[in-house]
Amino acid sequence: MSNAITYSSYGNPEVLTLTEVDVPEPGPGQVRIKVRAASVNPLDLKLRSGLMAAVRPAEFPVRPGLDVAGVVDKTGEGSEASAGEEVFGVAVGGGYGEYALLGRPIAKPEQVSFETAAALVTVGETAYRGLHHLGPVAGETLLVHGGGGSVGIIAVQLAVARGITVIATAGERDLQRLTELGATAVRYGDDWSERVRAAAPQGVDRVFDTSGAGVLADSVALTGDAARVITIADPAAAQHGVRFSAGGPADRFEQALPELAALAAAGKLDLPIGADYPLAEAARAHADIEARRVSGKVILLP
Repeated sequence: MSNAITYSSYGNPEVLTLTEVDVPEPGPGQVRIKVRAASVNPLDLKLRSGLMAAVRPAEFPVRPGLDVAGVVDKTGEGSEASAGEEVFGVAVGGGYGEYALLGRPIAKPEQVSFETAAALVTVGETAYRGLHHLGPVAGETLLVHGGGGSVGIIAVQLAVARGITVIATAGERDLQRLTELGATAVRYGDDWSERVRAAAPQGVDRVFDTSGAGVLADSVALTGDAARVITIADPAAAQHGVRFSAGGPADRFEQALPELAALAAAGKLDLPIGADYPLAEAARAHADIEARRVSGKVILLP
């Protein structure tokens, strides 16, 4: 037996409980890992609360968590990984626990911590995917909404590295950091579009919305073409003719993970970790995120 976080009803963070569960057995092509770090994502909170019950109904009890990093403990038939390898990736059947299963384990570079590797999975893939679909190229100007969030921070760094001029909207506390990453930082809030126009007199070619803060109409006006705007967070996208990228199985770019890990290992990609929590305190981690008491990625440590 082993410990994992589960919940048996929708609700507030207190529905998350530390539970004794069977140690999972890897199927064909899978590996079992001893989890060293599990990342908490906003999706975890939405699923737990029931906000997404209409589109992703739960089968209770639920073991939450997608992004994990750890050491291979056992391999399934046909797996190319070996026991003792340090890997990361998307958990099959939940990641908040002492053990997890991976269907596509990615080798973790020695220079990258388990915490950073786990933190990179969903937000890194999302940033990479958004830029891929949007298609900005060197010499163009890209506006990133929500530049202070985890997806936004990675998108800014990837775009700057590709020779793209980046304007990033964010709250006051994130402006300096975005400037240090090579973006022109613009304070979000009333009249943000005017501040963007002042910061980019050459115009804005494309917009990546990671915030979902009702910015699509003005973003389309800035570019002059809804096809030059993409969102990962605003369900009103269709009303504005904007593409919504939800990251479903057919839309994910898991091949981005080795590249992102290599960039992190080379010191070319930084993702701030906001806080670490013991696995048993998953409920407190969710509560702190909801109350905005922590910024940056939140990690659970079994």
